[in-house]
Order: sequence, then C-alpha cells, then structure tokens
Amino acid sequence: MNDETLFHPGRRLFLQSSAIALLAGIAGCTTFSDIDTSGGTGEDRSSGALAMVNDLRTKHGRTALVIDPAASRAAQQQARRMAKAGKMQHLIGLNDDFGSRMKANGVALPASENIAVGQDATAEAVTAWINSPRHLTNMLGNYRGIGVAVAQNPASGNRPYWAMVLSS
Repeated sequence: MNDETLFHPGRRLFLQSSAIALLAGIAGCTTFSDIDTSGGTGEDRSSGALAMVNDLRTKHGRTALVIDPAASRAAQQQARRMAKAGKMQHLIGLNDDFGSRMKANGVALPASENIAVGQDATAEAVTAWINSPRHLTNMLGNYRGIGVAVAQNPASGNRPYWAMVLSS
C-alpha cells in the first residue's frame, strides 16, 4: 500500500469516523463509581411489598421477612441507577459488582436482587416476580430482610424501574 492509497480522502474519512465512534463508545461507558444516582424520583416501597411477599413465603413454609433498612437503601440505589441509565440491568457499567454494591450499603450477605421495569404499582411488580421462576426462587430463599424501591427519571421516559433486595 502506498501513501496515496493510505491517505485517500475516503479512507481518511472512514478512519476518522471510526476513531470518533470508538471514542464516543469509550466516553459512554460508565463504572459503578461514575453513576450518579441523584435526579429523577425514587421511593421506598418495602412496606407495600412486605405483606405480599410474606403471604407467599408462608404458603411455602418459609419464615416471614422484615424490612431491612440496608436492603431498602440498596434497592433504592439500584432503582435510581436503572432509571438514570434507562436500562433494566443488575450490572450497569464496566466495574459494577453486586457484592460491592451490597457491602457499600451495609446489606448482610448473602443477598439477592430482583429487578423489573414498567409496572405501575408495587403489587404488579411483586406479581411479575412471583410469576418468574428465578425471581420466585429468590423470594423463597433463606433470607431475613427485604427492601423494595421504584424510581423514575424524566430523561429515560419516566418508566418505573423496580428493585428488590433480599438480605440475610
């Protein structure tokens, strides 16, 4: 390949566009510590979910849960993170780590997390988790505490993002 081919205007434009796309992709990546959970609205819905979850657990011979303030904080944080990102995902960003998030919120481990998006009411979110075998398994697990939260963000269309954290 000679200099004329290497620096052809069309090739130069392609290389510039590729470099810009790569940089934009890197700039768009976030890490756990970079995610600002402020903004948007978020609220604790633990008390609204507790009776439903405890009824379910009783029917399956499990002990009742109590509202865990640390699990509630972790659920609120996760709901806000998802609303801010406009994504329903457990892990958001390159360095996100479930265990680190739980430890940072003081959640007793082991713990688990259920997430959902789009349900307008607490009962709808809990019902969606009950109807999902994997989420149901979490709710029937060997846990003592619960926290449930919902968050919305105008920048992500005000869709309700839900998080449930179950703690030991």
